[in-house]
Amino acid sequence: MKKIVLPIGLLFAFGLGLLTMSFIDSPKQEKSKEEKPIKLGIFSLSLSVKDLAKSKEFYESLGFSKMGGDMASNYLIMKNENTIIGIFQGMFEGNMLTFNPGWDVNAKNVKKFDDIRFIQKHLKSKNITLTMEADEKTTGPASVMLTDPDGNVILLDQHR
Repeated sequence: MKKIVLPIGLLFAFGLGLLTMSFIDSPKQEKSKEEKPIKLGIFSLSLSVKDLAKSKEFYESLGFSKMGGDMASNYLIMKNENTIIGIFQGMFEGNMLTFNPGWDVNAKNVKKFDDIRFIQKHLKSKNITLTMEADEKTTGPASVMLTDPDGNVILLDQHR
């Protein structure tokens, strides 16, 4: 009889342990809840150039064609398949990673997108320092700017 009590006692203790653990949230369970990723919109590289005409000619030789902007405004948006670059003369220093919430690869409006103010709140919740902020009391076009840990400037530029 004593030989049977020990295994039954172990099974009871094991079962009780499993039952108890099902009522307690472990840290692993909390981390498994995935956050919905934010939608940054279409990506492009914004290049600061010295001579817009020369840069236009150079990028055209690489297969890019104009899809927006104009020479008189000192910038062009150029595209090669799904790759987009902006070339800007005298508008800013250095190059930037640029995202356009609400646009597709053809600068056409998409139905569902994350508003720049929503993205801004998300970034702030992650303790990311913003160098330029959108006014959260407004709607429509706005921009947010930040810098990654290596000094790369990132522009989030919503046009609608």
